[in-house]
Amino acid sequence: MKAIAYNIKPEEKECLVLANHKKHDITIIANSLSLETMPFAQGKEVLIVFNEDPLNAELIVGLRALGIKYIATSSFETSHIDLNAAGIAGFKIANVPFTQGEDIVMPRMQQVVKNLDNWAAGKCVGKACCCPNECARTTKEEEE
Repeated sequence: MKAIAYNIKPEEKECLVLANHKKHDITIIANSLSLETMPFAQGKEVLIVFNEDPLNAELIVGLRALGIKYIATSSFETSHIDLNAAGIAGFKIANVPFTQGEDIVMPRMQQVVKNLDNWAAGKCVGKACCCPNECARTTKEEEE
């Protein structure tokens, strides 16, 4: 998959590159996601964000227009994403479904890559699914 990661710290970058094993074409941008930096996402399928990057409705609409279909956050939290706007835009969304106390970088980046792998194979990301639509509820119920 073609992905773009904004606002990535050096230790996160290193772990993401190692976890990826050159499977996905990931462009890494040190700058935060904003209206000014959003055009770098042109032609990508996946946006990788970190919880320091708030995704409001305006950014979500703009990202959809650029071709983004998936949002992968490297955090447990999704409060930085306007899930309602993302659902309306039709995004598939995934987080890192670890407990909030866990903050080990490599396992988080491995989960991000696993989410990309599942999406590339046309699969749901399972417990990492944060989509506010019907498929998320159905999938999570089936797993339990």
